[in-house]
Amino acid sequence: MNAIELLQQSPVMPVIVIKDLDTAIPLARALVAGGVRSLEITLRSSVALEAIRLIADAVPDALVGVGTIRNTRQFEAAVSAGAKFAVSPGLTRDIAKAARDSGLPFLPGIATPSESMFAADEGFIVQKLFPAEAIGGVALLKALYGPLPDIRFCPTGGINAGNAKSYLALPNVECVGGSWLTPESAIANGQWDLITRLAKEACLL
Repeated sequence: MNAIELLQQSPVMPVIVIKDLDTAIPLARALVAGGVRSLEITLRSSVALEAIRLIADAVPDALVGVGTIRNTRQFEAAVSAGAKFAVSPGLTRDIAKAARDSGLPFLPGIATPSESMFAADEGFIVQKLFPAEAIGGVALLKALYGPLPDIRFCPTGGINAGNAKSYLALPNVECVGGSWLTPESAIANGQWDLITRLAKEACLL
């Protein structure tokens, strides 16, 4: 699977923070039941890597990936844990090399035309626009399409059920990233049916 195929799995890629390992497998199953297979587990908790390992082993229909990659050490640890793709808020030459060496689909974060061009020069024409709403959102993506028509984006940051459609209507957007599919309270209370419903709604966007 390449990066474009990854983004085409569903209109929304959930950005997930797992704090309790006991929730990892039922959460992944709930999302997959709703039609959302690509799951970005962010390295924003101490159990993130173990959660990736658990989901990779127990939920074969999930494409579990790692988010918030900031250095090559994290990249290597995520690959060892079974991550099927990786996402970063930015891009360095070291991370670019690690991504190429891994062979995994990789979404480098960009916020400007120059950063997008640098990522493309490093071999990544599928990119994460971050933080999307804070840096111009839909208007920025429309402006980028003129000079960079071959770049495809997964905008993330400030995107929700209310504004996702306006992003998905753009020709250079393949999917959006967001956290609204996995509300913290729903995870804490084991409301897996709610998460499945949110996933199904997201697939209709």
